Amino acid sequence: MGKPTGFLEYNRAETAARTPLDRIKDFNEFHTEISAEHRCEQAARCMDCGVPFCQNGKLIGGMISGCPLNNLIPEWNELLYRGKKEQALMRLLETNNFPEFTSRVCPALCEKACICGIHDDPVTVRENEKAIIENGFSTGLIKPRIPLNRSGKKIAVIGSGPSGLAAADSLNRRGHNVTVFERSDRAGGLLMYGIPNMKLEKDIVTRRTALMELEGVEIRTSCDVGIDISADEILADYDAVILACGSSQPRDITAAGRDANGIHFAVDFLKATTKSLLDSDLKDGSYISAKDKDVVVIGGGDTGNDCVGTAVRHGCKSVTQLEMMPKLPDTRAANNPFPEYPRVCKTDYGQEEAIAVFGSDPRIYETTVKEFIKNDNGELEAIKTVKVRFENKDGRRVLVEVEGSEQVIPCQLCLIAAGFTGCQSYIADAFGVELNVRTNVSTAEGSFASSAEKVFTAGDMHIGQSLVVRAIREGRDCAAEVDRFLMGYTNL
Repeated sequence: MGKPTGFLEYNRAETAARTPLDRIKDFNEFHTEISAEHRCEQAARCMDCGVPFCQNGKLIGGMISGCPLNNLIPEWNELLYRGKKEQALMRLLETNNFPEFTSRVCPALCEKACICGIHDDPVTVRENEKAIIENGFSTGLIKPRIPLNRSGKKIAVIGSGPSGLAAADSLNRRGHNVTVFERSDRAGGLLMYGIPNMKLEKDIVTRRTALMELEGVEIRTSCDVGIDISADEILADYDAVILACGSSQPRDITAAGRDANGIHFAVDFLKATTKSLLDSDLKDGSYISAKDKDVVVIGGGDTGNDCVGTAVRHGCKSVTQLEMMPKLPDTRAANNPFPEYPRVCKTDYGQEEAIAVFGSDPRIYETTVKEFIKNDNGELEAIKTVKVRFENKDGRRVLVEVEGSEQVIPCQLCLIAAGFTGCQSYIADAFGVELNVRTNVSTAEGSFASSAEKVFTAGDMHIGQSLVVRAIREGRDCAAEVDRFLMGYTNL
């Protein structure tokens, strides 16, 4: 424990954010780091408690509590407080391949399980993590770590999202020859094109993939396995294959008028904006623009919030976010005790920006789309919504419409952010792997091996849509199983 009285002496201090009206002028990250002295004080708040739930990472009450990577949080907080930044970095990298990603986009499950947060504010774990890894890059502590010996084994990783990259990084460090195949023009998967720039600037992603290439990982972009190269060729050339293609089949909305022009999946909207931003700073116009349009976002999760923030930056006329579920309470309910993940309402960056621009929260709860209304040219012009509620029927909770609650909202651009239903089947079909009822690749409990010989799976393609931090854990664990399959044992 770095400073036994630290949690009593220092208050939680978060990095400052630019004001909403200022930050919507660009797509840059908008938090500024505090001083090194104050960062040490924040690390000193870590209590090194007897039962550190922060690093537990287990399901409690059906939700993950603490870090799925089992990050050694008390250890590197103490080292950060004592100014031993190199040692702190070593302990951080012991469990996390990519702290620069998780410290930006993870919802900080660790902080929700922080003992200090029971009666006070939790430790700034995520920001401390970011300070450690960014100091590592800025001071040259992060260098290419090239394996001294190679095993001669070849592994193909299909997909360059967080799980695929984590598996590739781990297996490369073990000395195997790893090739990552990515169908997009840039590596990173959802890190590159699924998460907006203001949450994760893309030079952070390319910095890591460039480092991995220096360490010996081959990354082949614009190569869609199953189309540009056959599964048979991959299986013939490699000793093992890892399918890490994500849960990329978006859930659709089947209301009347769905064929209207102006309805897009959120993932297509976000990807088009990021690609145009990287290619031309949006000057090529090759993105789905929300400028001067009434925008409706269907879905209240993180992706829906990202759509709200992006639409505001485009210069939309208005933005409304529909959420089918009731509004969560502002504080923990009695049936949601610590250390369960707190089911509370949060107002995220996109909603903050919409409030600043339009004067009200864009979210409408317990509401869904009943009809898409189009004009004579087939273009979307409005959406008819209806209130919904859950009722118990025959022992099941069913969603029913509230009679007489229909409303019409002007809308020329609708973005569907209703989640994903599993992997796209063409890649699974190409390798002949079985899918389960959730259309994820089927494996035995606790295993990453698919039904096809020498084909493994990891990440969202294995467990369904989840968090970046869980995807990294999936990639690490899958790498260990692949290593054991190839070598008969593993030290990963």
